[in-house]
Amino acid sequence: MSNAEKPFVAQHTVPQGATATRWWWVRHAPVRGDGGNIYGQKDMDCDCSDTVVFSAVSKILPRNAVWFSSNLKRTHQTASAIWAAGFPKPDTMPHETDFAEQHLGDWQGMNRAAFFASRPINVGSYWFAPIDEPSPNGESFMDLYNRVRRGIERINAEHAGKDIVAVAHGGTIKAAIGLALNDQPDRGLAFTIDNCSVTRLDHLASDGHSGWRIPMVNQQPWIADPSHAAMHQPAGPEVGPSATKLA
Repeated sequence: MSNAEKPFVAQHTVPQGATATRWWWVRHAPVRGDGGNIYGQKDMDCDCSDTVVFSAVSKILPRNAVWFSSNLKRTHQTASAIWAAGFPKPDTMPHETDFAEQHLGDWQGMNRAAFFASRPINVGSYWFAPIDEPSPNGESFMDLYNRVRRGIERINAEHAGKDIVAVAHGGTIKAAIGLALNDQPDRGLAFTIDNCSVTRLDHLASDGHSGWRIPMVNQQPWIADPSHAAMHQPAGPEVGPSATKLA
């Protein structure tokens, strides 16, 4: 295999005596059939037709990784598209309910543009609501954050020192970033997480000490290819020409 054919894996020095567990978060491919409505935990299909995107993603993910996804099928479809692009399919990929998108309760199914037009402007949130405000009959972002943290901590203990590929959702990945930023969930909301992007978070642990390192966020390895079809949101009727779809 020539150097040009070898998969690229970003590596960073690990301090002597520390164990590095490397998380490679992949957001699912775009949902096209939402009709401009909020979907949250609705089990929607996603568009995995852009083979250039999945080929590029498959080249930067580590081989011999442990794979996880959420329990929602758009993450399973995205993982399957990565494998179809040439990444060796893992033997298993457990479906983690802890990594599902935020349950947006009665907001699910509401028109996205009308919803945001009815809400007070809260630029510091970059989300549907402040982190401690639950959706009616659903979750708050803090509820999402706490279960994502629970899942990460459990998997860190079970698979310490390994590469972990986790195919999940925008809110899930923002929560993981908030955890990596020294347990500041509101800071995670300031990051943009595009469809199919890769975010790398490293958990470092030694005797009695642990912490996080953030090598990359929202990386889109396909954008350097002139033939790529720009698979990113927005995908349906939106708030405005510059709006970004959340969930």
